Amino acid sequence: QVQLVESGGGLVQPGGSLTLSCAASGNIISISTMGWYRQAPGKERELVAVVPSGRGTNYADSVKGRFTISRDFAKKRVWLQMNSLKPDDTAVYFCNAALVYRRSDAALARGDYWGQGTQVTVSS
Repeated sequence: QVQLVESGGGLVQPGGSLTLSCAASGNIISISTMGWYRQAPGKERELVAVVPSGRGTNYADSVKGRFTISRDFAKKRVWLQMNSLKPDDTAVYFCNAALVYRRSDAALARGDYWGQGTQVTVSS
């Protein structure tokens, strides 16, 4: 059973910083990508940042220059450093991972998993 667990959300004033962390666990063989998405009330879930197993990262235009995604796939972890936070960044942030895992029958399978979400509130 694969699980993603996020931590690090909370309440912060505009201009402040937070770091989100996500840890994947289970019988994971390899990770293709890990990333962060967010969903604000009344809005659809949107990409924040994603990092593949190779080089490069991809950020939403709204967070470029303010957020930094980093990863340690050997430890099955990804982080999101968020600086210069704005009220518009208020949302539930979800960790996502695309990976290969070993099933209970020992076969390999691909899966796309989500964490339970962590609330980030930016308000004075």
